[in-house]
Amino acid sequence: MASPPTTMPPHISSPYEPYPSPAHLEQATTSHRQGNFTISTRKLPISKAGPIEQLEKDLGIPIPEMIFGDNLVAITHDRGGQQWRIEFNARDALDLVDKTDRNMLQVAYARSWSASREQTSAGIKEVVKPYDWSYTTAYRGTVTTSGSGSDTNGRTAAAAAAAESNTDGQQTVPASTVDTSSSSSQVPSFSEKDAPPIPIELLKRRDPILFFDDVVLYESELDDNGISMYSVKLRVHAQRMLLLARLFMRLDNVLVRVRDTRVYVDFGEEVVVREYTEREAEFGDVKRALLMTGLRPDDLTVALRDANQIAELIPKTHEVREAVCLRA
Repeated sequence: MASPPTTMPPHISSPYEPYPSPAHLEQATTSHRQGNFTISTRKLPISKAGPIEQLEKDLGIPIPEMIFGDNLVAITHDRGGQQWRIEFNARDALDLVDKTDRNMLQVAYARSWSASREQTSAGIKEVVKPYDWSYTTAYRGTVTTSGSGSDTNGRTAAAAAAAESNTDGQQTVPASTVDTSSSSSQVPSFSEKDAPPIPIELLKRRDPILFFDDVVLYESELDDNGISMYSVKLRVHAQRMLLLARLFMRLDNVLVRVRDTRVYVDFGEEVVVREYTEREAEFGDVKRALLMTGLRPDDLTVALRDANQIAELIPKTHEVREAVCLRA
């Protein structure tokens, strides 16, 4: 293979550019300012071999076939020299995937999956790996405040938190929300106390959309037996915005999971509400629920690929609502 030209740097999508430069990252980032908030998104091609190998080494698990390691969505609040930020990125999302085989329910699903495919016992052993191969994560975003960030070794906030809490020599799964807030910072943090609901009726209004984006962080086809995808979608209006970060996992003939993180921002009140929900149902139950809506059997395949169409049909198993007021 011919070497890249030496007279100019390789393009960001070139195979010779495994790690995008800071200038390339800045060029690929789109930002919108609304009041004291800045909403930023970045979409780049699938990560290349070098970054993928390093990420697998750092996380200790194989990563999905499609990993967008440089993509991100962030909401930043700046006021009076203090900064509060919530960011969604693939690295921290995958760092919250279970890296053990202690979840026996997970093993049961793997056996059911293998049996449905008439695989041998050897095939079952191949499927049941010491990590959650469905890439299910309870990631609700990475929260940082003034004077915080990665530790001195350059690890992600999730990895640092796991290492610090691992005092008995055993592996620790980090919390579902990565929070690297400085203990001395006066910037408030999320709290469940008196957290208001997200005003759905206001969001239903046909107000002009000032900024919109849809960013995929990772996707796996689970060896052609389903899908696991983490994506973030947002829309910004003059007075408010809504972000939806969704983990959609469908293991054919076994299970469907939807884990949603909604982040609502009231720009005038400078209040941020975060709502996290988990939904889960057996594959057969989801199919029956779709048919009960009047869907034709011929349309089932398409419907089962659409998380928006099936999310509300799946029972809710867990919910957490938090809020933070950033007004001085």
